[in-house]
Amino acid sequence: MALVVQKFGGTSVGSVERIKKVAHRVSETVKAGNQVVVVVSAMGKTTDELVSLAQKVSRHPSRREMDMLLSTGEQVSIALLSMALQELGQPALSLTGAQMGIVTETDHSRARILEIKPDRAQRHLEKGEVVVVAGFQGISHSEDLEITTLGRGGSDTSAVALAAALQADYCEIYTDVPGILTTDPRLVPEARLMSAITCDEMLELASLGAKVLHPRAVEIARNYGVTLVVRSSWSDEPGTKVISPLSQSRSLSGLEIGKAVDSVQLDTSQGQVVLLRVPDSPGIAGKLFGEIASQNVDVDLIIQSIHEGNTNDIAFTVQREVIDTAEAVASAIAPSLRSSDSVNEAEVMTKPKIATVAITGAGMIGRPGIAAKMFSTLAEANVNIRMISTSEVKIGCVIEETDGDRAVNALCEAFSLNSSPVFSHAPKTDHPPVRGVALDMNQTQIAIRHVPDYPGRAAKIFGKLATENISVDMIIQSQRSHLVNQIPSRDLAFTVAKTDTEITQKTLKNLLPEIGAQDILVDEDIAKVSVVGAGMVGNPGVAAKMFSALAQEQINIKMITTSEIKISCVVAKSQGEIALKTIHQVFNLDDNH
Repeated sequence: MALVVQKFGGTSVGSVERIKKVAHRVSETVKAGNQVVVVVSAMGKTTDELVSLAQKVSRHPSRREMDMLLSTGEQVSIALLSMALQELGQPALSLTGAQMGIVTETDHSRARILEIKPDRAQRHLEKGEVVVVAGFQGISHSEDLEITTLGRGGSDTSAVALAAALQADYCEIYTDVPGILTTDPRLVPEARLMSAITCDEMLELASLGAKVLHPRAVEIARNYGVTLVVRSSWSDEPGTKVISPLSQSRSLSGLEIGKAVDSVQLDTSQGQVVLLRVPDSPGIAGKLFGEIASQNVDVDLIIQSIHEGNTNDIAFTVQREVIDTAEAVASAIAPSLRSSDSVNEAEVMTKPKIATVAITGAGMIGRPGIAAKMFSTLAEANVNIRMISTSEVKIGCVIEETDGDRAVNALCEAFSLNSSPVFSHAPKTDHPPVRGVALDMNQTQIAIRHVPDYPGRAAKIFGKLATENISVDMIIQSQRSHLVNQIPSRDLAFTVAKTDTEITQKTLKNLLPEIGAQDILVDEDIAKVSVVGAGMVGNPGVAAKMFSALAQEQINIKMITTSEIKISCVVAKSQGEIALKTIHQVFNLDDNH
């Protein structure tokens, strides 16, 4: 007998007729020999209607009272669904988040789950009853027993957390789409359904704006080895399986606030190639990485900094045994990259021996202080950062090889880790190189010009942003160094959510004198287009294919950053949708392939 957790969103229970259909589906699952826990959202637009009511009463309703109000929406759904199941002859019982034992922080409107006490649910399951639980809500661990809500995507989070606590065989997320698609079908109608995807790939896509699953839910699934299945509420199609790593023994105490970092990794097998002063025009990145891919050289990290004048810099890392090949290709192509109004050729620099130190873990989502803590730890250990790579599950820094052991020891101590594994590159897989493409039109590019190149400057910047609860996405440090008052300096660029633009500007403006930087540049007219795929590893040419596709549409790339399974490019906002459609097509992700 399998234990299944099923979650139904607001549209799935949006009317009496739909609730009855959900009841039939749940009943059939029980008849197939399963124990079932059901998690439901509020009906249809109920939450929006409750918010509207609050705004008619108060211009600034308190978050506590909003939690009291909004938590009632799910209670309507669970009672009606339990009645519908009982009408079918299926014993069922509805439980609020508090009755279910979902214990959270006392942080109204955005609480994280601390633990789940599953005893009551297990008693009812043993009696053959379906347990219907209100998603999106819990009760605080404080003596006041405050009702709390979990924020956006809270019902997904509730369902996966329950699956982890109950050690369910799998968790089904029912929604109004057939599963997880290769991109947003509203922008690309030809988007194809994926039969399976890894948790890491899903984390990247969810954090890039794919709204089928919330990143917090995927994070819990990854940490606790929960298998997810995303299916349509309107059909019996199998949907998409989200494959989690093998379950590790992990305490259910502090469920969402446990260790954010699982390991510190060190890679000393790579070298770095930098091209300075390449023209800031479409096609340059595609030409460079196309030539490198033709030599069967696999590139790991790639960054392209913000432009300076009419040029910018591109840096990348490769395995040491092929760095001579990469340098030869870059040197051969450099003369052809001369800017039309510049007498300076693109300059190639190499550093055959570098190290990459990285922290990994699926607990970094929504915790802006993690990157800042890493940077400050390296600064205190007097380790200077040459390149930065960020993803949802990993933050990597390229440093001097001689600093490697010192960096690892400092990070292990800072994140309370007893040891760190030797970094090993993920093996080549049978997965397609690219699984999905995402477009984010809601970010702003921020650049701080001429930051003194001393250890600790990045830590100061991102530490200050973290105290304002500002999450930073792409982070790029320029390779070109300038002397400002005889002090070497570099530019530092990153992206933030558009809603955080004003507070970011204000925070950085106050910080400029302290860090000795010159100016802040803000560009809100951007879009970020990304490709995600675990199959990129060991497949040279993915980046070149993406860059060349953009060049053919005369789309200029403003910034580039990569991780092991993601490549992201910042382009002009007006070109965002065409960039998405072009990349989706060039990787044969359309439904007719």
